[in-house]
Amino acid sequence: MTASPPERIFHIATAADWRRTLGSGTYTTSTVGVTLEEEGFIHASRREQVQGVFDRYYRSLHEDLVLLTIDTTRLESEVRVEPVGDDTYPHVYGPINRRAVVDVAPLSRTGAVESVMSLWVKEMARRMGLALLVMALIAVVVLLVQRLA
Repeated sequence: MTASPPERIFHIATAADWRRTLGSGTYTTSTVGVTLEEEGFIHASRREQVQGVFDRYYRSLHEDLVLLTIDTTRLESEVRVEPVGDDTYPHVYGPINRRAVVDVAPLSRTGAVESVMSLWVKEMARRMGLALLVMALIAVVVLLVQRLA
């Protein structure tokens, strides 16, 4: 007998895949680079399994990632809790409808959930650093032109 799925399950997605869902209304990526159609189900996890999944499959990815929180009571597709190795994982047998996703949180490069504010601060710091670099290059060019004149 299989266990019933928890009310909340989680799925790590690329931000690009999630953006496509906003347009289509359904999420159909099983795991990185593999579609629901190819795999037959969408991999998911319980909250305490997320970090391990990130470490095994997503840590080396150089894309923006998000953690989807899925309410199984709103999900239109079947969820089965199935054995994988010495543990069990929830698998979604069909697309994930947008209404079932109750939270989307950005993930850091270590797999930690980040707040939108911390992402904004990091992005602003990166942009300010680039702006300072450009200003320094402009100053060097101006000084060189003045010396040559």
